[in-house]
Amino acid sequence: MAKKRTPITYAERLFIETWIRGKRSYRWIGRQLWRDHTVIMREVKRNSGDHMPYTAAGAEAIRQQRIARNRGRRIDRHELLQAYIRKKLTEEYWSPMDIAGRLKECEEALLHTNGVTVSHESIYQWIYEGNGQLGGLYQYLHYKQRKRKPQYKRKQQKTPKMQGRTSIHDRPGIVEERKRFGDWESDTMVFSKQQKCFSVQYERKSKLVRISKLLNRSAKETKEAITASIESLSQGLFHTITFDNGGEGADHMDIAKQYNIDTFFCDPYSSWQKGGVENMNKWIRRFFPRKINMDQVTDDEVHTIQEILNNKPRKSLGFKTPNEILQQEITSGAYSA
Repeated sequence: MAKKRTPITYAERLFIETWIRGKRSYRWIGRQLWRDHTVIMREVKRNSGDHMPYTAAGAEAIRQQRIARNRGRRIDRHELLQAYIRKKLTEEYWSPMDIAGRLKECEEALLHTNGVTVSHESIYQWIYEGNGQLGGLYQYLHYKQRKRKPQYKRKQQKTPKMQGRTSIHDRPGIVEERKRFGDWESDTMVFSKQQKCFSVQYERKSKLVRISKLLNRSAKETKEAITASIESLSQGLFHTITFDNGGEGADHMDIAKQYNIDTFFCDPYSSWQKGGVENMNKWIRRFFPRKINMDQVTDDEVHTIQEILNNKPRKSLGFKTPNEILQQEITSGAYSA
């Protein structure tokens, strides 16, 4: 009997499926198709399972998947696409999401890859598992991680257990408009290998800042810092305070009750939701870098830097300073001294 060495066709799979349902043996099927019975046996074994009977359609789908895997990664098969990704990663500091999105949305970008697109996940896999790792391209990613974290080890967004916690999504719409003075954001600035830190309060409309040096990140220290900020201003200049989810905000209910202030909390790992104070922290870092010795920082120095920032003209304020905006609010008569 002549032995075929060509791959099994879909038509043959249909015959195999029918005859297997009819309880025919592998040897009998092999004789009908002019193939060795071991070929039939291997075909059924590779493309079925204990809980999945052999079908022609299922076997064909599995074969196509196998072919796709054996062809290698799309990025490796298209040199223009590979060169485009390397250039954007290493020279222009684009992220895989930027690259994939640009190829999808911009026809001009497709001219550089001969019309070939790719997903951001495929780029990440190529960088960490494919030929991209040979060039150390992970160094051009934002976090520069040598190994990609398994998905189950990445941070999961869980709502923290905080007594009396009110989500930022329940915050009044007027806070977003930045038209009312008295809506504040609070954050803690930490320093390398030191317990001492800063508590920073930032007013959204005027960009006014209050900076307090703390012994540690405890809720008690933070409460005292916020209390000092409130009492340094006229009454009525605090309507809301927005915190992140650190333990330093645990005493927020005491502050809310004592001064009739509404408190809100950002979503987990969403510091951008209080972007004003986060941006202010970058300015403060220019004067107090992360590795500074906090034991040598005096309260007078902190206050000096605070007022330098409060006397800095801002384009968004019509080139007025935060202190000038504060003075306007006080002299308007809307608040009591």
